[in-house]
Amino acid sequence: MDLTGKRALVTGGAAGIGKAIALTLAKAGAEVIVNYRKNAPDTDTGLRAIQADVAVAADVARLAAQAGPIDILVNNAGMIRPEPIEAITEQSWDEVVDWNMKSIFLVSQAFLPSMRERRFGRVINLSSVAAQVGGLVGPHYAAAKAGIIGMTHSYAAILAKEGITVNAIAPALIDTDMVRSNPRAKPEIIPVGRFGMVQEVADAALMLACNGYITGQTINVNGGWYMS
Repeated sequence: MDLTGKRALVTGGAAGIGKAIALTLAKAGAEVIVNYRKNAPDTDTGLRAIQADVAVAADVARLAAQAGPIDILVNNAGMIRPEPIEAITEQSWDEVVDWNMKSIFLVSQAFLPSMRERRFGRVINLSSVAAQVGGLVGPHYAAAKAGIIGMTHSYAAILAKEGITVNAIAPALIDTDMVRSNPRAKPEIIPVGRFGMVQEVADAALMLACNGYITGQTINVNGGWYMS
């Protein structure tokens, strides 16, 4: 799996799954740019980093101008806000949907034109098992992650003849700070009996970045929680 000569952008790439994907793509030879909102990535990664809130159109425009054309787009940025349904406000709903789903629309719209011009691109969207089974966070998060799969299908169908593949990865309970902060996340929920590892998600992203025949698919990295 050789990505030499390819340029990649990983949103939300300072930690967790995003960091693992960024480092894996770089190890395969890609020039990788990491986007972050608040906490900059460790300097020892050696990767170029650009700050931007990808749920804000003006920030995304600045990110696109600074990053330039890319070949591989990993839409990983997201947030969780575990809340009982009676506690979900309109503001909370909007923020969760914007950061998990609207951000993918904004970033994709910014970077797809150059991919279409060059007739090459790999777009990888991070969804969640919550899109398929409801998950442990709440309906606002499940709705956003389900919407990502719908967007993936639509973009994939439109762009299939232009050399651009669009796929989703739906992880479940990957061992990150985000999952560990949710008291409802227990390894015994997963049929294999453990949390997933960030590298197991990164391996799926690398496979999609290197494959030109897989498109419109959701790769389930979930330990058997949801079987398709």
